[in-house]
Amino acid sequence: MIRVVVVDDEALVRSGFGLILGASEDIEVVATAGGGEAVETVRRVRPDVVLLDIRMPDVDGLTVLRELRAAPDAPVVAMLTTFDADEYILTALHSGAAGFLLKDTEPEQLAHLVRTLAAGGVVLSPKASRTLLHSHPGTGTAVDEDAARVRLLTARERDVLVLVAEGLSNADIGARLHLGAGTVKDHVSAILTKLRVTSRVQAALLAQRAGLLDERTQDAGR
Repeated sequence: MIRVVVVDDEALVRSGFGLILGASEDIEVVATAGGGEAVETVRRVRPDVVLLDIRMPDVDGLTVLRELRAAPDAPVVAMLTTFDADEYILTALHSGAAGFLLKDTEPEQLAHLVRTLAAGGVVLSPKASRTLLHSHPGTGTAVDEDAARVRLLTARERDVLVLVAEGLSNADIGARLHLGAGTVKDHVSAILTKLRVTSRVQAALLAQRAGLLDERTQDAGR
């Protein structure tokens, strides 16, 4: 059972997410909270996944995120927003958020995205991912530096990174590449170290900026 906490300043949003996710047999919304009670609630119920509103009037969602990620055995945290282009998203990702969901995500997709988060996958809505890349493409020098770091990876690590960027969990990557879970975990750890990033989302964005996914598309078309 995947234990979830929903944090949002609007009671209607909290109840709506609770109803949608509660309909899944493998997901339980163990608590909902506003921003002011978020950290205490998460510490008390110890969920696997937290869906956290990035903009709340009482407590800044980024502040809550940093407190949650600094705790031992921190849960996976994905940010919720109503905006396709939210200027806080990049900051959230660099602060340890595991993904970014729009509040108008289709109900049938929501449970799947929570399962992906719980399994260690990356969750970025397609519109959000495109917005991040277009809004923060980096200078030519920065892109060159990204490409140089990607070239430090072995061929197998590049394969793993592409699948991380596609949002796959370690188990899914292992099944796709015929590797054991421990081997995938070791590869992901090596990738984060070589790329000098701290999360799978950051690694995924770097891979996109460096053109690694474009190379994959071109190879598939040959």
